[in-house]
Amino acid sequence: MDIVWLGHSCFRLRGREATVITDPCPPATGYSIGKPTADIITVSHRHDDHAYLKAVAGSPVLIEGVGEYEIHGAFITGIGTYHDNDRGAERGANVAFVIEMEDIRVCHLGDLGHTPTAEQAEEMTGADVLLIPIGGDSTIDGPKAAEIVALLEARLVIPMHYRTEATGARLEPPDRFLKEMGVTAAPEPQPKLTVTRGNIPAETQVVLLDYRR
Repeated sequence: MDIVWLGHSCFRLRGREATVITDPCPPATGYSIGKPTADIITVSHRHDDHAYLKAVAGSPVLIEGVGEYEIHGAFITGIGTYHDNDRGAERGANVAFVIEMEDIRVCHLGDLGHTPTAEQAEEMTGADVLLIPIGGDSTIDGPKAAEIVALLEARLVIPMHYRTEATGARLEPPDRFLKEMGVTAAPEPQPKLTVTRGNIPAETQVVLLDYRR
């Protein structure tokens, strides 16, 4: 599976049978995701910066709810969570997605705003790749994200939804998260990550991806 960060919370997950786009974002976020073609779009919540559907080409199937789905050889589970730490009273609901393709299990947390409950965590635990917001403000911040990484026991961790040169949003840069994760020197951002069963590390590893420019 190839994983490319298009910016904000938007990723392209490409397998042999299907391509998934998560949380497509508009140019107003500072990111230009182009016009990617996909078979499936997942949307964690209907805020403008996570549901820019017209940016995605093809005839994708839209998944934005809780439940289990099997499409184009991909198995997807939507897990109900919240966008804040007050059961959605401030910012509403959020859906985290576990996406299984190519014998790889990816968990995209959307705009998660709280520590998952034991029941939620059980469905998310064991992901090979965890896509986690770290920028604070409207989601969890770096220290909370590090706690959740430990809770979910992910192997490869890819931060998202943080401040970059492209976005002027009130988000934190990745520094605090990296420090909490014990990463002393920030890893060089990669244009993409190719994940196979054979290259998943035994210990948790943080990978920074460079956004599409």
